[in-house]
Amino acid sequence: MKVILSIKPEFAFKIFEGTKKFEFRRSLFKNQEVKNIVVYASAPISKVIGEFEIDTIFHQDLNSLWDKTSKFSGISQGYYKDYFTGKDQGYAIKVKNPVMYENQLCIKKSFGLNPPQSFAYIR
Repeated sequence: MKVILSIKPEFAFKIFEGTKKFEFRRSLFKNQEVKNIVVYASAPISKVIGEFEIDTIFHQDLNSLWDKTSKFSGISQGYYKDYFTGKDQGYAIKVKNPVMYENQLCIKKSFGLNPPQSFAYIR
């Protein structure tokens, strides 16, 4: 099973460049069968640009999570702290085998979905 995640373009492209090896989330999908993430680059791109396998998902207190992931976070520590404001713990999805699509896809035409606020399941 796959989920489609909305990711800001600046971070989405870093995943496929290999400089961002962790995708951070304040909350996460519950289905344990999800093995792949389809990446929807939000506005102004507004297209599905690729996908990656889930290597591991870390769920830890924010200091431990940052210590473990900061080298390949693709974001600054300040951005990280702002993103997780109000949370004690967070999630980091470790990226494995990222593949950027040759042609970007329209989410509505290709998946029958509207852009998700956070994520949507795909079968």
